[in-house]
Amino acid sequence: MKNRALRTATLAVAIASLAGTAACGSGGSGGSGDKAAGPVRIEFWGWAPGYEKSVELFNSTHPDVQVVYSKISPGSKGGYTKLLSAVKAGNAPCVGSVGFETLPTFAAAGALQDATADAAPYAKEYAASAFAQSGVAGRTYGLPVDIAPMALIYRKDLFAKYGITEAPKTWDEYAADAAVIHAADPNAYIGYFGNDAYNFAGLAQQAGAKWFGTGGDRWTVSLDDPATKKVAAFWQGLIDKKLVKVVPSFDTALYKGMGEGTILSDVNAVWDTPILADSVKQTSGNWAVAPMPVWDAARPASGNAGGTPNAVLKGCKHTKEAVEFAHWFGTDPASVSNLIKETGIYPAALSGLDNPALAAPDPFYGGQRIYDVFKASAARVDPGFQWGPVMTRTSAALGDGLGKAGAGTTTLDAALADTQAQTLAEMKTQGMEVG
Repeated sequence: MKNRALRTATLAVAIASLAGTAACGSGGSGGSGDKAAGPVRIEFWGWAPGYEKSVELFNSTHPDVQVVYSKISPGSKGGYTKLLSAVKAGNAPCVGSVGFETLPTFAAAGALQDATADAAPYAKEYAASAFAQSGVAGRTYGLPVDIAPMALIYRKDLFAKYGITEAPKTWDEYAADAAVIHAADPNAYIGYFGNDAYNFAGLAQQAGAKWFGTGGDRWTVSLDDPATKKVAAFWQGLIDKKLVKVVPSFDTALYKGMGEGTILSDVNAVWDTPILADSVKQTSGNWAVAPMPVWDAARPASGNAGGTPNAVLKGCKHTKEAVEFAHWFGTDPASVSNLIKETGIYPAALSGLDNPALAAPDPFYGGQRIYDVFKASAARVDPGFQWGPVMTRTSAALGDGLGKAGAGTTTLDAALADTQAQTLAEMKTQGMEVG
């Protein structure tokens, strides 16, 4: 019956209707609003390290609202399934960690509560792209904690060795430098091509891709739009010319090459900087961070590959307090400092960008204040990029296609077409109107 409802109602109205009925749900996020009965009690489920400390900080300064935190498995490893099951059973927490890429899936499943009115006053306090991705079809379902602006992480010493005195500013320069490096040493590559679907999404976003949209009663899907095809053509050219190393994302072979000096850079998100530092400790001091290469130097843009809002779930009886908690969680200086230190976040809140923890020189990156680069990157991310409602299928199909394209058994164009087809098929199976 849910599929039929999705067919016959407009997306916006359907989501609004589901949110409206959610306020009447029994939910597990309760507590009485009567102060005589004690403080408002809000349940919060998440999995990131450090979250429990921020909850403790909140509770110590908010006697009228108390948050009970439960740690669950990461979203992709069972956490999302547990959250959705709890919503269905009517005992969901009030607040849950739901990544930007998964939020539309929860919205389509009717698992979120409309928090638009309560969240609206805070909109200008966040990076525009982060606030926009905390909702779907004009409705807001939570507030963002972190974002993942992208940059070029590179071996400054080895670039210099091959006569490249500064990082490439454009993708044309990147391709030219790739040719210089590989010509000087056939075993050396400027970078690599992996199979991370979300990294590729960030590259596409930078180019102006609009993979998903909503209008009336329909989703629009354009995973093979001109902007994405431009990105695909660029990387297909590098693969065909063997100017980048083909290696699975996050594979031990990748970090072996980086440690040995045969893979010289990574275009990736801010969260990759500590992973890289931990994986190739022997190269400390030789790396640097620069803005990711752009397509048009006159109109520099960047991409984002990650980020999580704290979303209000269906059945929450205290939406206002839930949103206030979510806002405090991602903006309070003590909470943000804790999350930077323990969770490794890059704050979505504009105020968080001035946190002293982000200003410290990083020894691994030659003493550079690397977050200055990511701050500029975050300001250049297109807020109009939207994720789709079946990203589990979409990301699996795209990741598989990227791997096959790297291996030469298909092309990136064909991988995009196949991902488009699989995404459409899954959406139609779930009863969504697409056009």
